[in-house]
Amino acid sequence: MSQKQSEISIATIITEQEKICKEHPSNIIAHHTLGLLYRQAGRIDEAICELEQAIKLDDHSVESYINLGAIYFDRGEVERALKLNEKALAITPKMAEAHVNIGLIRKQQGNAKAALECYEKAIQIDPYLLTAWINLTSVCTMLEQDERAVESARKAVELEPDSGMARNNLAVALYFKGEYKEAKRHLERAQDLGYSVDPRFVQGLNGKLEQ
Repeated sequence: MSQKQSEISIATIITEQEKICKEHPSNIIAHHTLGLLYRQAGRIDEAICELEQAIKLDDHSVESYINLGAIYFDRGEVERALKLNEKALAITPKMAEAHVNIGLIRKQQGNAKAALECYEKAIQIDPYLLTAWINLTSVCTMLEQDERAVESARKAVELEPDSGMARNNLAVALYFKGEYKEAKRHLERAQDLGYSVDPRFVQGLNGKLEQ
């Protein structure tokens, strides 16, 4: 499907979902779904309105808090994103995704140790959550916990062998452990999967292999 066809398809689905919301204004799921569709289409202000409407209809709509928080995080409004994820956790304390999101916020705020704790909590709740292992790898690398970074990266690849990001993270973790040949193998796999690797890392890794 071409990009133009995809845009037409999304527009058609949005029109149908708008009709559902108009016919059933108290349908929480309908407003939440429309909010997600608006976000996908890049209609962010409208996405915010629909997700806020879902929360207005049900202040325990955890998924709406999470998705609204994601929008604000993408816009750089991290404090608003933090509050929304904290509200989600207040409703559902064992929501791994919210812990991951708060970890991302803490990392962006420069608090790597707090981010690490968030990812650990997420993994305790859901040991199969790929994003938790991927982000744990990243923050372990930042904290120079090289052995643990490799372990978490391997777990991410085990969970999703075709994740370019997981492969790239494993390559980086192996690089800092001095395991350059294996790092190169995973980096090439990440590239094969279409992941946009950092050319500076490629250059640095190749330099190590040539020594």
